[in-house]
Amino acid sequence: MVVLHVVAPGPIGGLERVVQLLTHQQARAGEEVHVAAVLDRATPDNPLLADLEAGGVTVHPIVLPGRAYWRERVAIRDLAGRLRPAIVHTHGYRPDIVDAGVARRLGIPTVTTVHGFAGGDWKNRLYERLQARAFRRFDAVVAVSRPVAARLIRERVPPERVHVVQNAWQETALPLDRARARRALGLPDAGFVVGWAGRLSAEKGPDVLLEALVHLRDLSIEASVLGSGREQPSLQARARQLGVERYVRWHGIVPDAGRQFAAFDVFVLSSRTEGTPMVLLEAMAAGVPIVATCVGGVPDMLAPAEALLVPADDPVTLAAAVRAVREDPEAAAARARAGRARLEREFRVEPWVARYRLVYERAESVARRAG
Repeated sequence: MVVLHVVAPGPIGGLERVVQLLTHQQARAGEEVHVAAVLDRATPDNPLLADLEAGGVTVHPIVLPGRAYWRERVAIRDLAGRLRPAIVHTHGYRPDIVDAGVARRLGIPTVTTVHGFAGGDWKNRLYERLQARAFRRFDAVVAVSRPVAARLIRERVPPERVHVVQNAWQETALPLDRARARRALGLPDAGFVVGWAGRLSAEKGPDVLLEALVHLRDLSIEASVLGSGREQPSLQARARQLGVERYVRWHGIVPDAGRQFAAFDVFVLSSRTEGTPMVLLEAMAAGVPIVATCVGGVPDMLAPAEALLVPADDPVTLAAAVRAVREDPEAAAARARAGRARLEREFRVEPWVARYRLVYERAESVARRAG
């Protein structure tokens, strides 16, 4: 099977890691896998491309100035016309809205993976409305969690075209031990470290972590924040306003961040919305105690016996959960071991890839009937 994925990658995040893992596994299974990577001329370099090629995936960079949508469509049309893939699989709002229709006009079945809904400012909400309309025309729409699937159906995507496929995890590089991970992040050997990783944007709730630190100032702790985003300056200002700036270390983007999660005494996911977050799978793999907001697909990933789950937008309860991990490390370690066991039991990559193959077959069947 020839498969063409289309993505407009940003800094490496959950969507990019899913594309990397899925395409690598498809290539390993003997498929002919291509990725069209739409890149802004101002920032044409993206680490995802080299990672894809290292896994046997053929990459086709499409470097354009911002908003050159017509030229983008022409480039995708020419590429798809030359490759004649069995499936075009898009990821993210730009390929969903701009590029998938080109494949449909060529008679190629289309699949998209919906990694979640971010909300945010008016511009992002507009993109999501346009994306929701586009979803209705796909032959198959993959939702990474049950809540995402329910929203797709509310958005009038035909239910028979919606498929729930949780993300999977596979260890691609050996994790660092605690001491080496702390050295890599520039953290002290001793002390209680709260880890956080993700895009610094409202839906990920980094501000909730900062507010939780206000209720933990009686403890000797440090928050280690991995990731970047346009809200970083305002978050740093907020930390100063709250009087917690001395508790926070801002690391920026850290390559292979999951390898270094052993540096943390607790990993915090403070999101307001999620699908099936890859970063949480990485924390489970690291065997680190987890405190996570009970949003999106998180309750389908972790039970109370495996992590402390708290409401979203509740810094007081979040702080209490972090304190509980610190005060009872044995119970926290037991939950972490149970989380790691569940990861190995339920999030294996082989069934995940097989499920995507079935989705592709369903998409081909829907396209044949429509044709």
